[in-house]
Amino acid sequence: MAERRRYRGGAARTALVGLLTGLSLISLYLAFLAPSGKLGVVALAGLFPAGAVVSAGLAAGFFCYAATGILGMLLIPSKSVALLYLIFFGLWPMLKSLLEKLPNLVVEWTGKLLVCNIALAVLWFGLKALFLPFLPGALSQTWMVFAAGNIGFVIYDIGFSKLIAFYAARVDRVLRKNR
Repeated sequence: MAERRRYRGGAARTALVGLLTGLSLISLYLAFLAPSGKLGVVALAGLFPAGAVVSAGLAAGFFCYAATGILGMLLIPSKSVALLYLIFFGLWPMLKSLLEKLPNLVVEWTGKLLVCNIALAVLWFGLKALFLPFLPGALSQTWMVFAAGNIGFVIYDIGFSKLIAFYAARVDRVLRKNR
């Protein structure tokens, strides 16, 4: 994520991070309500910490993630939605920002795939019963989950980069103008 003039502190930064946290929490609640597509709606909730990173810095992204995760565990009836956010989708924007600062593309993608596979392992081996409703019936074997997960992750990360670029070019630019 490109370095740019950011909110340095004060009321504007706090308000922005609070707004992004609220939007992320609303997305988690919508994921709970959605009859299908829960995974996509939880992934949408991860966009808001990315906005906090772009507009206010890495610490703001971590704050948005932590506040949404804690409130999600307290307020969302489906804990699996909040856990999915906490284990991967909410944390990913900050990890992505850190990994994309690495000088070597091979090391960067190795780190990204390592994070993906750690998250998959935690979800599959540690919390399998909670997350089976998120998976299609065809993904019943471990190797299938990891193969599909890695392919889906690469596609997700490329799309996520495009959404971050859109946010930086359109939304953050307007926010910076109006400060």
